[in-house]
Amino acid sequence: MQRQTQTQRQTLKYSPLQIQMLNLLHLTTMELEQRIKEELEENPILEEGKEENASEDTADEFQDPADAAGAGEDTSVQDYYDWDEFRDDDIPDYKTYANNQSADNELYTRPMVESISFRDDLKQQVHFLRLDERQQLVADFILDSLDEDGFLRRESDVIADDISFANSMFIDTEEVNQMLKVIQQLDPPGIAANDLRECLLIQLARMENHTDVWRWSCKIVSDAFDELGSRNYDKIMRITGLDEESLKKAIQMITTLNPKPASGLRNDSLVNESIKPDFSLRYTEDGEIEVQLTWGNSPALKLNKLFTKMAEQKNDKATNQFLKNKMNSAKWFIDAIKQRENTMLSTLKAIVKLQYDYFQSGDIKKLRPMILKDVAEIIDMDISTVSRVTTNKYVQTPFGIVLLKDLFTEGVTNEDGTEVSNREIQEAIREIVSEEEKRHPYNDQQITDMLSERGYSVARRTVAKYREQLNIPTARLRVTI
Repeated sequence: MQRQTQTQRQTLKYSPLQIQMLNLLHLTTMELEQRIKEELEENPILEEGKEENASEDTADEFQDPADAAGAGEDTSVQDYYDWDEFRDDDIPDYKTYANNQSADNELYTRPMVESISFRDDLKQQVHFLRLDERQQLVADFILDSLDEDGFLRRESDVIADDISFANSMFIDTEEVNQMLKVIQQLDPPGIAANDLRECLLIQLARMENHTDVWRWSCKIVSDAFDELGSRNYDKIMRITGLDEESLKKAIQMITTLNPKPASGLRNDSLVNESIKPDFSLRYTEDGEIEVQLTWGNSPALKLNKLFTKMAEQKNDKATNQFLKNKMNSAKWFIDAIKQRENTMLSTLKAIVKLQYDYFQSGDIKKLRPMILKDVAEIIDMDISTVSRVTTNKYVQTPFGIVLLKDLFTEGVTNEDGTEVSNREIQEAIREIVSEEEKRHPYNDQQITDMLSERGYSVARRTVAKYREQLNIPTARLRVTI
């Protein structure tokens, strides 16, 4: 039996303009440049350059289809957000950008350098050896099986089975072991070891100065490796029979060994991965803080007048509809960039307002507790919007480049009732550890007591958490002799 019912529900619908803005908001400056280039290639209505005088006659051409039913209503940025409180200028930077710099004015940037992986480097070394086709196949398979640190974590019998199945031939374990010994003679020493202990022993075996210190080092790694990892020096002396002075010299030699043999062959540092800040911050003559977007190479955008006139000629319905769709898309894209600019500037101004003392000095101890909600309340936007703006965004300051996410910290109430940032407490922990006596480092409870003397009331488990975040090992692992 059919029955007619009436229900009322509330839904959230985004206009194309809002969707464009949200998609652009999380992009960094470099990603935005690429996005603009893609849009210029895909949309013939868009072109580089400043808009001279926007025609009022074509305003209706760019009306949001979602609002088409409400004829006469003007689709503007104000329909979606209230920017008046934070807008400095209705004209965004991209419309006043002048591309009048010569090549001599451009800052020098490091060229991209072609880099090869450490596996390829090792394969080049193998190719200089006199190997037959079968041995070459086994060697290449072993090298491809190395992890990023240069270790071979797989068993020889497993590798032999994989080579056999992949190449329809029988390879036994002994062939793999023989080729593994050859590879372990390559540079750097320690490559293709099964674990750290074997890696260190291979490096010690390659040394030519077989002195007493060398023999002590080999004995420690061979017989007391677990105790070496936990820095249980008393037990090491009992196992090896060494005195404290001999142990100290042996430890010094062991610390010169490379725990990650592939690190010397990795050329990741050659790749140009420089950070391009999304904002810049400077001090005015009056001592105020001024912020702006760094557009980089992003061009100014405008509508192509030729295609605009073609759209007004209603000769071909299909062509006309195509051009109108492209015109709407172009207008939404330009307006979305404008909204992105206003939103990002508003967000950074709010952050500067909350962290004014920090931006004046650059002292991390001046950071105030701040969460996304604090900024969202100032700019009257959703927390998710603030999160998009601050994710992977950097600001250039007189004291260096700062990641915006690093400015958001939790608060801890001090003994005098004031609230301090957890970053300030972390810096205090770092200072305490750096000043400790290396033979007798402070444990977490001692650090907690010392923080309490400085006025920071935190629990021992909180100190342990902050210490781990700072990558500071426990007191037992920080002991040096």
